[in-house]
Amino acid sequence: MPSDRFARRRALITGGGHGIGRACAHRLADEGARVVLADVDLEAAEKVVAELVEKDVEATAVGCDVTDTASVDAAVAQAVERLGGLDVLVHTVGGGLGHPDFLRTSDDDWHQQLELNLMGVVRSLRAALPHLVQTRGNAVMIGSVNGMVSVGSEPYSAAKAGLQNMTHNLAAEYGPHGVRINLVAPGTIRTRVWDHQPDRMERLAQSYPLGRIGEPEDIAAAVAYLASDDASWVTGISLPVEGGALAAGPYAWRG
Repeated sequence: MPSDRFARRRALITGGGHGIGRACAHRLADEGARVVLADVDLEAAEKVVAELVEKDVEATAVGCDVTDTASVDAAVAQAVERLGGLDVLVHTVGGGLGHPDFLRTSDDDWHQQLELNLMGVVRSLRAALPHLVQTRGNAVMIGSVNGMVSVGSEPYSAAKAGLQNMTHNLAAEYGPHGVRINLVAPGTIRTRVWDHQPDRMERLAQSYPLGRIGEPEDIAAAVAYLASDDASWVTGISLPVEGGALAAGPYAWRG
């Protein structure tokens, strides 16, 4: 792994206290980035900061609720102040929320899913883009294969599909400003949401041609590529990182 690919780069990672966000923080920091971790779970983000500081990384944590515009604006402002600017935004916050079948899914259910998985990204990008324009920086969002194929969970999947389309549109709009905007679309990843479902995890693993579910570090590696100069001519893409499940067919995740 290159040790200096993000030397002198300043990165804000939303959801940095857990799972994919934590893995992204470690990956970018290991490659030289200075990082601010924004998370509604500030205690968890501070624990990750402590891990990074042990590796002599410059890292700080800020509280951030992506469903609240003022909170997001404040988190981005704090990150810019602490880092002296912003070169990379990595937005990892999201997740499926339980809901009944389509006909019984309420407007409130839809609203909650869209707020967390689509509008949260809108708020982060809206606050960060003026700073990324100044540095000709880039943003990488975490989507989902749910936004690409029919695998159920309509509110969550619709939000992720909207995120994919927004990535394409903003990449075209901000490309002339030197800003790249990309998305990583994971399959099933071993995060805390699966902690109490080991049997289902084992079944899902068999649905993937590579024979396992993904790890947060698999996604962090893809994020690091897209956020780095190695991808300097890559923008507006939705990169599936899903162990071959798209090749296997859209029903791979229904286990």
